[in-house]
Amino acid sequence: MVKKEQVEASLTSKLKPVHLEVIDISGGCGASFEIEVVSEQFEGKRLLERHRMVNAALEEEMKEIHALSIKKAQTPQQWKPSQDTATPSKDA
Repeated sequence: MVKKEQVEASLTSKLKPVHLEVIDISGGCGASFEIEVVSEQFEGKRLLERHRMVNAALEEEMKEIHALSIKKAQTPQQWKPSQDTATPSKDA
């Protein structure tokens, strides 16, 4: 069984994310995860390459994980604008 903490530790050590969210969507059995990861290592990489980097970072865990949903694999620059939209502008 893969624990959420294992997934977080592997992604943190290999991708050095500025934002990481890991959700076990298998009801606690560790078979299915949903993740959001924001890393400077994604800079200049296409989405497919980013997903491959995430899968490579979780190589050992993927032997036991049945489903991995990568909701976001963004650079900090891509992630920041989506964070700013929640704040109303001063001009409004």
